[in-house]
Amino acid sequence: MDTPITRAEHEEFAKRMVSENQRLADENSRQNHRIDLLEENVRGMSALATSVEKLATNMEGMVKEQERQGKRLEDLEGRDGEMWRKVVGYIATAVIGIILGFIFRQIGM
Repeated sequence: MDTPITRAEHEEFAKRMVSENQRLADENSRQNHRIDLLEENVRGMSALATSVEKLATNMEGMVKEQERQGKRLEDLEGRDGEMWRKVVGYIATAVIGIILGFIFRQIGM
């Protein structure tokens, strides 16, 4: 601090500082823009993750419902089979009864 600077040196320093401050302001602006884009992307990814979670929950519910419907379908198909077996059993019983009745009649009972 022993030697004072000239006016020209001061003005040159001031110009450089203004230029440097403008460069830093521009850099801050670019960085802020990049940060805004990143925040927007993070919000989008968060929304996507939430949607995927909801989709997974819905799919899980659909799988359970499909399993229940499959069981109900098996029960319904089984009922038709049971009914058919009962009908065949009744017809067989009737035919055997008719045959036995005919045989007993022929024997004379």
